[in-house]
Parts: sequence; C-alpha cells; structure tokens
Amino acid sequence: MHEYDDAVLKCFLENQGQLFPENVAENMEEAEAFLEDSMAVVVEGADEVMEYFEDTGVDIGDENVLDADEVFDIGDGRYLIVEA
Repeated sequence: MHEYDDAVLKCFLENQGQLFPENVAENMEEAEAFLEDSMAVVVEGADEVMEYFEDTGVDIGDENVLDADEVFDIGDGRYLIVEA
C-alpha cells in the first residue's frame, strides 16, 4: 500500500485535468483512493522519472519525460507518476 502525503494529494487534485478529461477525485480521500488503485508512484527527482519510464519499457521518444501527461510536478523536487 502506498502512502501519499498532503502535498502529493493536493498536486493531483489541482492538476488531474492534465491526464483526465473529467475529475476522477473531488477531495483528498478520493484522490488517495484513486492513486492507490492506480498504483501511482512518487519519485525523488527527474532522474528517477526517467528511470521509471525506462524500467517500465515506456518509449517516450524525443519527448521531455517531465512533460508527459502522466507526470505531475509536486513542487518540492518530487514527481507523481500516474498511469491512466
């Protein structure tokens, strides 16, 4: 089971529109449940975002991995990765 702190949950709630056409969560509890169900991960920096995509075999081509819709910048150096 993953644990998501308030910064992660707020980031997801405020930015979920970058990945989904409609909100999938309306409050912190729903956001946490959704992230747990989707097995979202929090990584400690841009290098770990790149590692994550390499490890999962996702081909990002020439894109900047941090610009991917699945990547949410928490704002404290960490990133949330949510696979839709």
